[in-house]
Amino acid sequence: MTTATSRADFAGVRTLTVGPERDGQRLDNCLAALLKGVPRSLIYRLLRTGQVRVNGKRAKPDTRLAEGDRLRIPPVRTAGREPGEAPAGQPERLAAAVIHEDRDFLVIDKPSGIASHGGSGVSHGAIELLRAARPREQLELVHRLDRDTSGVLVFARSRAALTGLQALIREGAATKQYLCLLDGRLPRARMDVNAPLRKSVLQGGERMVRVADDGKPALTFFREVERYPGASLVEATLGTGRTHQIRVHAAHIGHPIAGDDKYGSKEANRRYRALGLRRLFLHAARFEFELDGKAYSFSAPLPDDLRGVLDALTAAPAR
Repeated sequence: MTTATSRADFAGVRTLTVGPERDGQRLDNCLAALLKGVPRSLIYRLLRTGQVRVNGKRAKPDTRLAEGDRLRIPPVRTAGREPGEAPAGQPERLAAAVIHEDRDFLVIDKPSGIASHGGSGVSHGAIELLRAARPREQLELVHRLDRDTSGVLVFARSRAALTGLQALIREGAATKQYLCLLDGRLPRARMDVNAPLRKSVLQGGERMVRVADDGKPALTFFREVERYPGASLVEATLGTGRTHQIRVHAAHIGHPIAGDDKYGSKEANRRYRALGLRRLFLHAARFEFELDGKAYSFSAPLPDDLRGVLDALTAAPAR
């Protein structure tokens, strides 16, 4: 990326030309890399208020940049601003969660409670924690998991690996499978849910997604793995990758995910809390793809807290 106008303290407007190393990168991720130390919440506010421009136009956080694009960045003061310390134990917890690393990718079994990235009141996400622990490495977040969701989370170590895998995800050529506990029993062992989803942002910034005819196409494949009293352990495979897709589709068919405070049943969630469930029962179990002739398969077992809920269900009387 070349700089037409630039000041080291970001106190003035900068106009940049996107170079080949950032071709295909999301705008928000590009800004996070360029504005070191600036909170994600501020970056999103700059985008929301139209202060960041791409080729003279307002742009959304998920806008994909192309080589040659002109990027306008407004004045951002960062002098004397340092990110706060990570919560005690989180860097060590994340370091112990690495399940694979090679020249192109680093993969973790993300614990529930750690966001994929900082922002929206979260100062340190998985990407910030890993970059702090490995300051000499180039790491980019390939995809995201909700804060409460545990499991496989992939980071790229090069632009080629990042853009290559993200292209596969957009094309539906990567397999992402989740394990979730659905309330009640599915009417069939296999259910394909093809229901368009529309995302909206409520006052205060909370994201909500609902099934709507004018939404974006969304497809989830549900397969029952095991039955429990009043619940079903289900494997959910994504046909598309919309925000909150599995959660909304599960609720849409009348079997919300256990522990889902946003789209689930309050009454059912009280029952699951009594069985020891303290979060959303959603786990990214497997991520598979083939890139440049090499096959990758990453998996993460169901964590102990969720296994404990299944044990409690087994011991619970049928209802």
